This record gives sequence, C-alpha cells and structure tokens, in this order.
Amino acid sequence: MVVKQLKDDNFLLKCAPPERAKCPQFPFGSRKYSEVRDGTVEVKHFVLAEVRGIQIPLYCFASQSLANSCRFGRFSCIPDAEQSILESLLLAQWEDKMWKGIYRYDVTSSEMKVIGGRRKFLAQLNEERNMDHLPDPDGNEVCCRGDSYIFDWMKHHEELLFCVASGENATPELIPTAPVPNVSILVLSNVTPVEYGHVFLVPHGFTSLSQFMDARHLEMVTRVAMEVNNRSFRVFYDCCMEGASPYFQDMRKDRFVKLGNFLYLGDLNELKACYFSNPLPVEVTPMVTLWDSGLGGLRISSLIDYPIKALLFESTSNIKISVEVLAETCFCLQEKNIPFSFLISDCGRSIFLFPQMQTSATSHSVSGWECSGYFLFKSRNDFDEATEEAMVNRLGDVSLDEQGFQVVKELCCSIASKLACLFLGE
Repeated sequence: MVVKQLKDDNFLLKCAPPERAKCPQFPFGSRKYSEVRDGTVEVKHFVLAEVRGIQIPLYCFASQSLANSCRFGRFSCIPDAEQSILESLLLAQWEDKMWKGIYRYDVTSSEMKVIGGRRKFLAQLNEERNMDHLPDPDGNEVCCRGDSYIFDWMKHHEELLFCVASGENATPELIPTAPVPNVSILVLSNVTPVEYGHVFLVPHGFTSLSQFMDARHLEMVTRVAMEVNNRSFRVFYDCCMEGASPYFQDMRKDRFVKLGNFLYLGDLNELKACYFSNPLPVEVTPMVTLWDSGLGGLRISSLIDYPIKALLFESTSNIKISVEVLAETCFCLQEKNIPFSFLISDCGRSIFLFPQMQTSATSHSVSGWECSGYFLFKSRNDFDEATEEAMVNRLGDVSLDEQGFQVVKELCCSIASKLACLFLGE
C-alpha cells in the first residue's frame, strides 16, 4: 500500500492532534448492562461515544443519498486508481502514528502464508499481538460518575485520527480542524493492528449500542467504505452476545474487555477496518441467487460449499436498500440473541453476513475476518501446523444448521421484498 502525496503539503500540520480540554474524560456512547446486587438486578450504563472539547480533522460526506449511487462494476484490482481524499486522510494519519511509535509492533513485517488446500485460506503469524501485557483498569483510566463509567482520554488522545459525518454540500468536504459534530463516526487507530491501516470506527451521538447497527449508522459506515474507494479496504462488524465468544477471553478482565486502549463491557460489538492486499477467500466463493430486485437494486445470494453458511447482499445502483435490509436483518438476529458478523467489501457494494449458532455445545463465535477466511495465529507452532481441515472445522462448529439458515434466508427475502416496494416502487 502506497500513501500518495496530499495536494496540501502542510495538511498534517493543519490536522493537529486532538486538543485537550479542561475535562480529560471523553466518554464513548452508552451501553446498558445488568449487575446483580443484593438479589436485585440493577441496570447501569457503560459510556462509549460522547466527545467533548476537542478539535480534530473532520471529513463531511457529500449530500448525495446512497439511493442515488452510480452504477459499479464487479470486484477487480485497480492499483493505479486516483486516491480519494478520505483514503489520503486515513493513510496519512495512520502512517503518521506509525512513525511516531503509537503501534506496539510493525504489522507489515508479520509472516503470512496461504494454508494448503482448495479454499486458499490465509494465515498470519503475529506473536507480538498478545493482550496479556495490557494493564488492568485503574482509577486513572476508568472512573465512575453516577451510573456511567467514563474512559479517561487524557492518556490515549493520540489514538484518535479524525471523524466523519454527513455533509450538506454537493461534494465532500475536508476540514483540517473542527469540533466533533453530533451523529458521526470517530476513526481511531488500533495500537495492536491485525493488518495495515487497522482502525476502529466508533459511533458518536447514537443513543445506545442496542441501536448500534441501525440503518443510519450502517449507512455512514458503508459510505466510509465507498469514499475510501479502494477494494483492498474492508470493514468488519462482530456482534458477540453475552458469554458467546472465548475469541476475546484472553482480553477479559472481570467484565471488562480491553482492545488497544479502549475499554468495553460485557458482550463485544465493534466495527473495525483495515487493508487486505488480496481478495479474501469468501469473496471468490461461488453462490446462488435467492432474491433479485432487478435493475441493480439489490441481489441476495447464498454461498455454495463454504464452511460457514453466509448470505451476500449486493447492490450496484442503490446501495441504500442493501443497507436497510441488512440493518433490519441484524436487528432481528440481535432480538433472537444470535451472534453474527459481517464484512463490507468491494467499496460498499457487497456485504457478507455470517449468522452464527450458539448452543450449550457451541458456546463460542468467530470473528469477521475468520469468517472471511483470514486466520490470526499467536504461536509459531500453531501457525506452522494450521491445516484447511482444522479451519473448516472451526468455522463449521459455529455455522447455522440447514433449518436455521433457511429461516434466516426467508427472513432476509421477506424484508427485502417489503423494502423494495418502498425504495424501488415494486
């Protein structure tokens, strides 16, 4: 990946680090959780996304709706394409942090290989990505204010890169320094990256994480993928229900999960994005069409002969309907307490949904990049001995059975038919 020169040579100087306000606590949103005390259940909130008193670079989307998206082609590699303003901002800021030593290791030096077999799963060895060295939460990092736990941003302000928000102009606008607007997405570097450009996409101004995957938020995230405009850039979302994921067990301390320097509580719902230089195995898997609105509005497909059952939402001319259908489907899965992950691919035109099974025998879920065929190993022995059979079994263990997947397929098609009448006039 190459970072092209920005038109303004002084851009990074103008995009100064987030200014510290008098109050060092910058909370991040709100998540409810239950705590049993003296035989009663007390509902508290863990604050995840409210930022006050800082000035950071702000990227504003154009006012054009996703319903008016231009027609796109299929997945292809475009190495010489013009770099977008948003991608220039993202990579310049990310590499600036890398040169300043914010990241705990150089992820570009991690060893990679293709696991032998017809599926061509990808494996990365990263022995340095060990969360055990992270300190326990202390009074300087988390404090209690009423019924909220507040994250102390003073120590970690350097991890905030910029934010994106809706705009009112006909073209995108980049403001070198501005206060964080309401209803926006904070882009934060991950100090323990999995791949190049690894960032978190954190909501600001959304009422709670129970609404984290509503259509408005998902549309903004999809627009990030569209306006980065690089098919190597992927966005992942993991919705792991309470107690469902030992994938994060090595990061759990009591009820806290710590990713990089950000504290989460209980179950983990997070958006992350990074660059992968080659197509992921799931992106080249054959599929069969389940539902098609025609005219490029929306097509829903089911993957054929893939270890974990998955759906693909594709749209070439009206990405908004794809976003709306996925958002309502995710809401239904959350209502049923079904863990899932999804991958936003191909500059927002393709979204893979991976619903997962949770039973007494299968009490874990896998991450979005594992579902996509990309596996991370922390030990040389596990990396060297990784086999396609073992990876297929790992994914198959959490895959829905045929009956459960049929219910999800019917749900998606029903939602798509209903929304097509609204968006496409069918």
